[in-house]
Amino acid sequence: MKQTLRILAVLIVLAAAGFWFAAGANRGFSKTSVFIKTVDEVTGIEGTTEQKKFIPGVDFLAAAFGGAVVLAGVSFLFRNRKPNQINNPSTTL
Repeated sequence: MKQTLRILAVLIVLAAAGFWFAAGANRGFSKTSVFIKTVDEVTGIEGTTEQKKFIPGVDFLAAAFGGAVVLAGVSFLFRNRKPNQINNPSTTL
């Protein structure tokens, strides 16, 4: 159980960092929309349009890293397995 939680914590960190990097590596806060400059075809006037798009920021990374730290911390609450006493020949007399 300990090892499973620790592996899961590492996978969360790697997945979050990979997604953050692949989605644009925004060093600000997360964004749910972006503004794109567009040019009107008829008049030639520049304008901006809003496009719905999720761009993760450092707060996304902090939340993922925090969750991974919690999982890794919970793994320390479990005890190590003790060796099986039945198969130990020194205890049988």
